[in-house]
Amino acid sequence: MRIKLEQLSQQLQKGLTPLYTLYGNEPLLMLEAADLIRHHALLQGYTERELFVVEQHFNWSNLFNAGNSLSLFGDLRIIDLRIPSGKPGKEGGKAIESYCNALPRDTLTLVTLPRIDKQGQATKWFKALETAGAMIPVYAIEREQLPDWIGQRLAQQQQKTDAATLRFFADQVEGNLLAAHQEIQKLALLYPAGGLTFEQIKDAVLNVARYDVFQLADAMIAADAARFIRILNGLQGEGVAPPLILTTLAESIRQLIILQQGLAAGQPPAHLLQAARVWGDRQKLVMSTAKHIKPQRLKAALSHAATIDHMIKGVAQGDVWDELLQLGLCFSSSFLTDR
Repeated sequence: MRIKLEQLSQQLQKGLTPLYTLYGNEPLLMLEAADLIRHHALLQGYTERELFVVEQHFNWSNLFNAGNSLSLFGDLRIIDLRIPSGKPGKEGGKAIESYCNALPRDTLTLVTLPRIDKQGQATKWFKALETAGAMIPVYAIEREQLPDWIGQRLAQQQQKTDAATLRFFADQVEGNLLAAHQEIQKLALLYPAGGLTFEQIKDAVLNVARYDVFQLADAMIAADAARFIRILNGLQGEGVAPPLILTTLAESIRQLIILQQGLAAGQPPAHLLQAARVWGDRQKLVMSTAKHIKPQRLKAALSHAATIDHMIKGVAQGDVWDELLQLGLCFSSSFLTDR
């Protein structure tokens, strides 16, 4: 049974199931969900807890022995199974299947996994976990969702601010949800309940944003010049290698070219997105840009990327970081002109 993270609290209030599986790549939300499950279990008398972390050469018989053994004091207990790699291996996969087919009595099992791809979700052991209990996928908070998330967290501590300030706050903490949580808690210590001004938040909130090259590419495709500049500066400050940045930007430009050529030939959009290897939430953004930007703009951007590549390799002269900036700004300007 799969349930959404926001439904977990309501589901727990209705009663506990013998098995919960959390999987995702957002540490703060994973930790909070696990704590919530353990808290409800404690209220129901699950006072004992055994922790197993699956690492190389993990002995799966320890899990079965724990499940089959009686509690020392006859209390209800929690078996906390963590698989940091998300890959239990052949032996582990069979062990998980067997465990799910005969869950121990008087025991709540909590399994924690990282983000699992489609191939991993198709495995027998993963499906066994889903069938035997409640499975909760924990997704990262996307950029457009972040201001609302911050506003909700502020409301929990009886504080609020306006939409523009929430967007500023989000810019300061993007990609670093744990730090965002800490900054929100800091506001509760600094200021009383009620409304918060922009100046109060600006003075209190540190710039702890963490970006990656894929966010940079999306900012370029979305023609969000201000965000492109902010992310590029952040990547430079973090010491990200220019070749990685250039490769990601060039790949995004090539994806747009593939989509444009396919659309012109009358091919189905779904097929084109798969051929261009554009997945998930990016599909709508990339397809929209491909439909509006002129083909010659894309060719010029790809040529500019080739020039930057020559600079990185020492074949041509120039400031690589400045040229990466110009590539993004020129692309954004072209896209806005063509729309």
